[in-house]
Amino acid sequence: MDQSQVYGFVATQHNDTYPAIDPLKSDLSGKNVLITGGSRGLGREMALSYAKAGASGIAVLDVLDSTQVNKEIIETATAAGRPRPKVVCLKTDITNLASVESAAESIKSELGSLDILINNAGYGSPYVSVTESDPEKWWRNFEVNVKGVYLMVKSFLPLILESQDKTIVVLSSIGAHHVVAGGSGYEPTKLTVLKFNEYLMAEYGSKGLLVYAIAPGGVLTAMSSDAFPSHLHHLLGDKPCLVADTLTFLTKERRDWLASRYVDSKWDMEEFLAKKEAILKDDLLKVRLRV
Repeated sequence: MDQSQVYGFVATQHNDTYPAIDPLKSDLSGKNVLITGGSRGLGREMALSYAKAGASGIAVLDVLDSTQVNKEIIETATAAGRPRPKVVCLKTDITNLASVESAAESIKSELGSLDILINNAGYGSPYVSVTESDPEKWWRNFEVNVKGVYLMVKSFLPLILESQDKTIVVLSSIGAHHVVAGGSGYEPTKLTVLKFNEYLMAEYGSKGLLVYAIAPGGVLTAMSSDAFPSHLHHLLGDKPCLVADTLTFLTKERRDWLASRYVDSKWDMEEFLAKKEAILKDDLLKVRLRV
């Protein structure tokens, strides 16, 4: 499957935010959201979008210092005319169980509840052939993109299940559905989390859990710039606010029909939602073997 088949599922695609998903039109008051990798790149944009949408609590977990984004979240909420959110920034290594468990205890103490968990933190090793790859960097993809998601869910699920929204969104990628030479470390991790989501729904769906995945499009970040060879940089023309505003739009309400499905932020959301019945009828947007 190539990119055009995935993107073409919805007639209209975007590479920047647009009026229908404007976070200023959403109301997430009363909701607490946590974003991993939230101090920079896509995660930072997500935190600011939730601030614009009026989220009452915004937690940022990152291995880097989050002082600047803490300030920006408050400034953004104020500029949007929203009440000042409760902001919690924690230095956390999502690949370390003790670090994640400590963060879960702190979030419970500081926010009391957690409605929405965005598993955004990621790692991408350089796109090189298997024989040219660095084993530690290759395996680091799985440590962050798979183990990190697993540890976050394992540690935060009890708190999430106590909330009203009970929502987890995992960052996937268009790379989960095609093969680009050199991507053997990164791309399989984004496929793995799609299957992991199905196990979560099988085990906790009856308790009200809602889990789905979103792809951010091709965004030029420090990570993607280092990982992608220069001849592929032309594919990285999407703005980070696109996935951020798409997330606030989707999570402003529970959309149970998205359970275990893949959503691409490049899709026009109004056109995508109009396909709901067709998606449910044929159980689309899930990973399956066709024979």
